[in-house]
Amino acid sequence: MTAPLIPAVEHSAPAVALQAAIASDANGAPITPTNIAHRGGPVNPTAAALVARFGAAVVRSEVTWGETTVFVTSEALHDMVRWLHDEPSERYDYLVDVTAVEYRDADRPIEVVWHLRALAHRRFLRLKVELPKRATFSVPSIMDIYSGADWLERECYDMFGIRFEGHPDLRRLLMWETYKEGYPLRKDFPLRGRFSRAEQLKQALAADPEARYSMEELSIADAFDSLPEDMKRRLAEREKRLDASDVTDVGDEVGE
Repeated sequence: MTAPLIPAVEHSAPAVALQAAIASDANGAPITPTNIAHRGGPVNPTAAALVARFGAAVVRSEVTWGETTVFVTSEALHDMVRWLHDEPSERYDYLVDVTAVEYRDADRPIEVVWHLRALAHRRFLRLKVELPKRATFSVPSIMDIYSGADWLERECYDMFGIRFEGHPDLRRLLMWETYKEGYPLRKDFPLRGRFSRAEQLKQALAADPEARYSMEELSIADAFDSLPEDMKRRLAEREKRLDASDVTDVGDEVGE
């Protein structure tokens, strides 16, 4: 299979299209692009970099409303995201969202979607993996790359039934864990649900969220251990100042 070519931006491209790609003024300050074409326009240079790096694992790319979407294979997804995150020339350091799209066309695959931003380069990239509806809805987890993917992947699993392989705690997030009606954002899900209101209420009341979200699980100590080192240092210094202040106050009271 030959990897598709990413069309280069012509020097004669309209100024509006270039503005949409650059999104900055003559002084380099960021601006909000306007008058963006629905289809076409300059491609995020990361798309060409992905083709050069991963070849046929890049299925195709397209530009919609000035934003570049790259369709990739599920098998290469994790390696691509790792490279986009770690490669100095890319540095996609912010995971915006993980979600999915299902279309009414029964033959059109479900799309799992990742929104990434490279803040230093002011770039936005959308990655998509297409999953045929008769196949297993499974893609790699990227939680080991972005810790913020934890709840995003769980929500996508909860609403669409997409399994993120490698996620350490993949369970429902918005619905209770014993929810039996399926996945609410799938097109085959009835608006009123599959069970009666009485049965839904019975299931909700039977749920015991405290059994999973205990104070031990959400302890302050665990939260502190996950903080960056510089923040831990600032908190420790603040604690010392507060302790010193308490000692001074006690001394003043004794003196009185």
